[in-house]
Amino acid sequence: MAIVVFTGGTIRVDGQQPDIDRLVVVDGVVVDDAHPVSSDAEHVDLDGGLLLPAFGDGHAHPLLAGRERTGPALRDAARVAEIVERVREWAAASDAAWLVGGSYDATIVEGGLFDARWLDDAVPDRPVVLHAWDYHTVWVNSAALRAAGVDADTPDPELGRIVRRADGSPSGTLIERPAIDLVLDHAPRPSLADDVEALAAATAALAAHGIAWVQEAWTEAPDVPTWIAAARAGRLAVDVDLALRADPTRWPAQLDELRKTAAQVSAAPGLTCRTVKFFVDGILENHTAHLLECYHDARTRGLPNWRPDQLVDAVAACDAAGFDVHLHAIGDAAVRAALDAAEGIRESLRRGRRLTIAHAQVVDPADLPRLADLDVTFCFQPQWAMADDVMTELTLPRLGPHRERQYRMRAARDAGARLSFGSDWPVTSPDVLVGLRTAVTRQDAAGRPAGGWQPDERLTLSEAIDAATSGVAHQAGDHATRGTLRPGMRADLVWLDRDVRRGPADRIADARIRGTWRRGIRTYTAPVPEPAAVSPEQESA
Repeated sequence: MAIVVFTGGTIRVDGQQPDIDRLVVVDGVVVDDAHPVSSDAEHVDLDGGLLLPAFGDGHAHPLLAGRERTGPALRDAARVAEIVERVREWAAASDAAWLVGGSYDATIVEGGLFDARWLDDAVPDRPVVLHAWDYHTVWVNSAALRAAGVDADTPDPELGRIVRRADGSPSGTLIERPAIDLVLDHAPRPSLADDVEALAAATAALAAHGIAWVQEAWTEAPDVPTWIAAARAGRLAVDVDLALRADPTRWPAQLDELRKTAAQVSAAPGLTCRTVKFFVDGILENHTAHLLECYHDARTRGLPNWRPDQLVDAVAACDAAGFDVHLHAIGDAAVRAALDAAEGIRESLRRGRRLTIAHAQVVDPADLPRLADLDVTFCFQPQWAMADDVMTELTLPRLGPHRERQYRMRAARDAGARLSFGSDWPVTSPDVLVGLRTAVTRQDAAGRPAGGWQPDERLTLSEAIDAATSGVAHQAGDHATRGTLRPGMRADLVWLDRDVRRGPADRIADARIRGTWRRGIRTYTAPVPEPAAVSPEQESA
């Protein structure tokens, strides 16, 4: 019997009960404080810190994040020339037939549209494919276009777009998955061994941020063997649920394949496959999010992936097959379609089925009252709820002044939605503490704007912590076993070096994760800081 006793700090049980100062864990389960403790029990001194239920990440892409680590770091590049030089160095050090990496900041070029010829200067003879930070757009060189046979005569695929020059030739930017796959389908897949290493590194990074469970929010069937191999080898530092992507061009025939794929996962430890993912629309920044009215800067309402009636039927079919449902919905028309689909399985939701609407960036005010009668979860990415460069340079010009209200966490919660948090990593960092700070302040790291961006949508810190813990557990269907520290719950824990509730909100992200536990087993230990150097003068003193 393994017993661990936590003392010496503050322990938050959940958002309703008073804090406690002692927690006993037996064989990975929280027990009543009166449980006898043997002399060989492990004791953890919290050193004045705060112990919480471990965080969950309700929407992330660890495999994509893990794969990124093998390519050049591009996110901080502020100019095209910087990206091109890093790609040049990457190509010189690699003998790979294709160079596939990411992810670059699309705001550094007007409209986020990049030209193949810029990459040709660095790598003219091998295909290069770079993902933008949103993973809905790629920038490729001319060699990649040639290898895929994409030219002026190639029509836009259904639900995708090839950005073109004035003469009709492809410019080098491809938008949404069907267009991206015109090229990526010709690239060799990473090896299973490389992808297992990618998952090991990515899930270790999640554990270092205090996370014990993650929703992998986009899984293709060919990736499932990699996840199984990593789980069976004990290489996953977090528990994972895979959300298999529903493809509107293959529906409804695809449903049987989804069932068979999910069944493969049943014997893999720490891994489940309970969810189907729907991309209801795209993103605002490339005009593919579905809006009720035209974009402010373009005569289009976006690019919906599913007809509303088709989505209702597909969600009902997934529910009947025993799957939970996870819907990417950015535009207000997409959110409305997602809510219509939830209406179609209302009785299943009341019996415990989970339906999650991820992002919910723009919600029509007329749809907020519907949340009172629908047991749905809105999975927000709190780091997006601020006026950063993406918001001011790409998003707001697309929406226009009459649709500035976004990421309405307070309004959604007050209307009756359950809230969970996710990072969408690698789109943004998996640092939960940064997400908590942003949800509470609606400001960037420098405290801008004063008073917060759309400050009436701020959450309290207690509400934000609940969204990152019990909210994610509810989204996962695991609220009976994780998400709080009541007796009988799984000992998924995160130890912070300070009680972030007792300091200024803008300093929440200054806290340090000192330890993470999954089912009572430690998955992360903070490195011991190096002692400060002592000068000769100090030694002599």
